[in-house]
Amino acid sequence: MKTRSNNVIDCRVFWKHLTLLLLSVLACLALSTSASAKPDGLKPPPDGGYASHNTAEGDSALFSLRTGFGNTAIGFETLYSDTAGSYNVATGHHALFSLTTGNFNVATGTGALFYNTTGDANTASGAFALNSNTTGHHNTANGLIALANNTTGRFNTATGVAALNLNTTGDYNTADGVEALTLNTTGIENTANGFEALFSNTTGSDNTANGVVALFSNTTGHDNTATGVSTLNVNSTGSENTADGVGALGNNTTGSDNTAGGFQALVNNTTGGNNIALGNDAGLNLTTGSNNIDIGNYNTTTSVSTDAAGENNTIRIGVPGMQTATFIAGISGIPISGAPVVVNANGQLGVAASSVRFKDQIKPMNSASEGILALKPVTFHYKNEIDPKGTPQFGLIAEEVAKVNPDLVARDVDGKIYTVRYDAVNAMLLNEFLKEHQQVQELKVAAAQQQKEIEALTASLKQQAAQIQKVSAQLDVSKPAPQLVGNNR
Repeated sequence: MKTRSNNVIDCRVFWKHLTLLLLSVLACLALSTSASAKPDGLKPPPDGGYASHNTAEGDSALFSLRTGFGNTAIGFETLYSDTAGSYNVATGHHALFSLTTGNFNVATGTGALFYNTTGDANTASGAFALNSNTTGHHNTANGLIALANNTTGRFNTATGVAALNLNTTGDYNTADGVEALTLNTTGIENTANGFEALFSNTTGSDNTANGVVALFSNTTGHDNTATGVSTLNVNSTGSENTADGVGALGNNTTGSDNTAGGFQALVNNTTGGNNIALGNDAGLNLTTGSNNIDIGNYNTTTSVSTDAAGENNTIRIGVPGMQTATFIAGISGIPISGAPVVVNANGQLGVAASSVRFKDQIKPMNSASEGILALKPVTFHYKNEIDPKGTPQFGLIAEEVAKVNPDLVARDVDGKIYTVRYDAVNAMLLNEFLKEHQQVQELKVAAAQQQKEIEALTASLKQQAAQIQKVSAQLDVSKPAPQLVGNNR
């Protein structure tokens, strides 16, 4: 997996220098304010209690208070500028120094909530936590310079050194871990749990990162969810990705709409989108391919994944040679119409296409089908491990078929004869049937012609017989009558 860039690491140097600058500014302010005169209205001095349930302990603590009540200030110049704010608690050098009218704030640590003026219900614990906040409210910062640059952002929670450090106006962010969401400026509704989770995020929104350096490089990507160490680690602008598992989608940069569940699932994907990978190292080889679904397609024994880098629109479930049986509910016993499904030698499912647009070198079968006349159909039973019920079967023996025509058998991935291509046998049988049918039709035509000739001959013979009979009758009529000869002469 890729490591964090030098540009991002330089940002950490930036806020460290920023922290030193803030310390210098506070020191100058301390010198200027300590020499100022204390208003006459503040009596007794800071080491005592004030009216209206205010409590102050420390030089110039609650220095400017006029009408506020229920405040507690402990430390040098804590709540120094507060005039009418109420129910604020400040503990630490310059804590809540600039507050004027804000209420229900709690600041613990040097410079905590230093610039807050009117923001309400903020909680800062740690040196310079929420240091720059002015009007932002309902923020919680726990840790050195946590939410230190927040100005008007609201409803943010930062726990850890430099958590949400550069956030200015972003709202509804939650950062739990050292440098979590540390570079976020205006991004909203992000959640980061873990060391440097969502570290580089600037304006990206609605991201969730749970794990060390999860979504570390994300800048403007939105609606991402990363759970696990280094998940979506180098993602920058990719959006709507979900990664659950150590290193899942670890090298994704701009790919979007990916879902990876499992150790290093889709770990090498960079720009591919709309991929789904479930299982350890699922989709391992995918880099730029899109619209793929890979489930458990990594062989942990041989360290081989069945997918390809730029593969698109492909579904892969399981590993050839590892899974040896498939059971899918809702198929067996369910009546449905449609085309039969076939499996090629590589294990790919599909439908044997018959359209002319899928075929080349089309020509009549002619005598190519005559070989099937030598095939010997048999009855048989599958072995017990295949069919324990011993159902009677009818078909062919693939090895015998191969002797007649090798093109009529299919082979497995090892090149061994596996089954008969019954679809091809059926087509050849049809060809032989049509040839026989043509011959029968020709015989019928010849027989019909012969019948006509016989009928014509019979008619002719009948006509001749009639004529003979007529002539014979005429001859009988034309004969002289027989005369009787007497004896007397």
